[in-house]
Amino acid sequence: MSSTMESNTSDWEQRLSTLLPLYGHRNWIVVADAAYPAQSKPGIETIVADADQIQTVRTVAVAIEACNHIRANVYTDRELAFVAEDDAPGIADYRRQLDGALEGSHVLEIPHEEIIAKLDKSAEVFHILIIKTDMTIPYTSVFFELDCGYWSAEAEARLRQAIRVADSK
Repeated sequence: MSSTMESNTSDWEQRLSTLLPLYGHRNWIVVADAAYPAQSKPGIETIVADADQIQTVRTVAVAIEACNHIRANVYTDRELAFVAEDDAPGIADYRRQLDGALEGSHVLEIPHEEIIAKLDKSAEVFHILIIKTDMTIPYTSVFFELDCGYWSAEAEARLRQAIRVADSK
């Protein structure tokens, strides 16, 4: 899969539906604002939803939740909490709507550059889907880092501890 920009925006939900069964832990799905750049790294696919961002976030979150094999760690830009209404009219309403769209999700706020660094590192080996929306407010991208839906971090820690104990004997 190469880095592409698809001009047919009516198929973004179908593309998401096609990719979700293929995706697993360490893949990412990003719902991005309109100014998010098309990246050139192989493995990053960019499509245009030409849709409302909040509805796109909801659609992605519901689609991920419907999959038994994956769950998502959700990240938003730390800067989002500090964008002033005077500088970006509509930001307060957006934050309220985003909270509603992600209700029940554990959302981590991390500086934008740190999220991008995590995304870039993952893209060296794993596929990333970026869905651009019509959003024109800064720092509004939502990052879904996929994880295993049937194996928890706690179970992995117990497994690793059991291996360490066995190896130390």
